[in-house]
Amino acid sequence: MRSTGNYSDDIQRLKQVLHEADAVVIGAGAGLSTSAGFTYSGERFEKYFSDFGEKYGFSDMYSGGFYPYETPEEMWAYWSRYIFINRYEDAPKPVYEHLLELVKDKDCFVITTNVDHCFQKAGFDKKRLFYTQGDYGLFQCSEPCLNVTYDNEEMIRNMVEQQKDMRIPSELIPACPNCGKPLTMNLRSDDSFVQDQGWYEASERYNFFLHTRQGKILYLELGVGYNTPVIIKYPFWQMTLSNPDAVYACVNYGEAACPNEIRDRSVCIDGDIGKVIEDMRK
Repeated sequence: MRSTGNYSDDIQRLKQVLHEADAVVIGAGAGLSTSAGFTYSGERFEKYFSDFGEKYGFSDMYSGGFYPYETPEEMWAYWSRYIFINRYEDAPKPVYEHLLELVKDKDCFVITTNVDHCFQKAGFDKKRLFYTQGDYGLFQCSEPCLNVTYDNEEMIRNMVEQQKDMRIPSELIPACPNCGKPLTMNLRSDDSFVQDQGWYEASERYNFFLHTRQGKILYLELGVGYNTPVIIKYPFWQMTLSNPDAVYACVNYGEAACPNEIRDRSVCIDGDIGKVIEDMRK
């Protein structure tokens, strides 16, 4: 069932459901960060990567991430700049901060496939966050030799500051401190993804939250598409179906839908997440 309701009525209903909820589980995907201004083409790409685009022929940041650079110096010049602006700089719009204002007084937990750290930067409790797919702010061994991740902020800042002509100095190429092999981003792309101790602890806290909260639960899905629906979308549907007091809410631009089995306990809003949050705050 796709979004077919009156927008203002849906906003009021979602506000009421949020107010009455005993607990809130937020599931966030790429659409939330897009609404916050983390776009990867157009003006933002030109601002930060026009030199790369001109030299290599791509026109968006995602394509640049897959480009087969000839040297690691070139590759890390690109990726350090990419990580810096999408992880260590604040989002252009305060969507995450406004979301926190909505739920700050609720018993709440966040699961997200985003890797940009926006929830923590906005002030969400780190102990109530589960980043399932990694973090731009972490490196791991490319092998990997250990299930360990490494904070990369100092390394990334040095690469950004010292790169010249789209290359970093060779001595800044990151290497595993344990085995000496190249470091890489801690992003889930294949079976080499490192789930470190922090990942498992966050997973345990999330599952504990799900199994200890009862009553009126709001499963609030924001900007989740169908690339990895088994992480957030399908479980939210199933948990709503199994709890007659639960409500599923989906806010997504162009992809707001729910199964018919839970349509009477769902709010689907097709629109920009930032605008929806702002309208709920009024």
